[in-house]
Amino acid sequence: EISKISKENNLLVIEDAAQAHGAKNNAGKRAGNIGDAAGFSFYPTKNLGALGDAGAVTTNDDALAEVVQKLRNYGTSTKYENEYLGFNSRLDELQAAFLNVKLPVVDSDNETRRAIAKKYISEIRNEKITLPDYDGSESHVFHLFVIRVENRNRFTDYLDRNGVGHLIHYPIPPHKQKALSEFSHLSFPNAEKIHNEVISIPMSPVMTEEEVSEVISILNSY
Repeated sequence: EISKISKENNLLVIEDAAQAHGAKNNAGKRAGNIGDAAGFSFYPTKNLGALGDAGAVTTNDDALAEVVQKLRNYGTSTKYENEYLGFNSRLDELQAAFLNVKLPVVDSDNETRRAIAKKYISEIRNEKITLPDYDGSESHVFHLFVIRVENRNRFTDYLDRNGVGHLIHYPIPPHKQKALSEFSHLSFPNAEKIHNEVISIPMSPVMTEEEVSEVISILNSY
């Protein structure tokens, strides 16, 4: 439907695939292969992460690729001649080399993430904790494993006491951000409830079975 609307209105579809390395849609198409272009993040914590800040744009449109290549290099293809107001967004060789080493194992790492997610979902049995919906397919790559709890501060204190790492992605809904203050008077109760309850628990392909089981045991005892 999005593709149809874009074609009817001469628009481009740009995917935000920052956290979706290896993910697929219901038709089996990988993220980055659905729209006209896609942006991937290679921040160190991503499923495919570099040593520092990095990212890439993917596209099969030669003309669009040429524009992006110029934009990442100050808007120029010839030194000192600027066609666009561009940026310095070039990926350095060290980051590229590190990513080339990690790329061949991203699918197996994602499979490990799915296995951990399946274990969490099947073995965490606590009515105070809301688990994500997951059909067990290969579509999800579980960059994060996000649960929901009503009294989040109490829960994070409990996790801290028991040595379980956690993060909140993300605590403030868009309409409550200072940059969007013109919308701050609006009420979006569902969004606000979600942002007040979400918390990410440990998810990494290097976790051992014992570590995963320990997290499950601690959550079930909450």
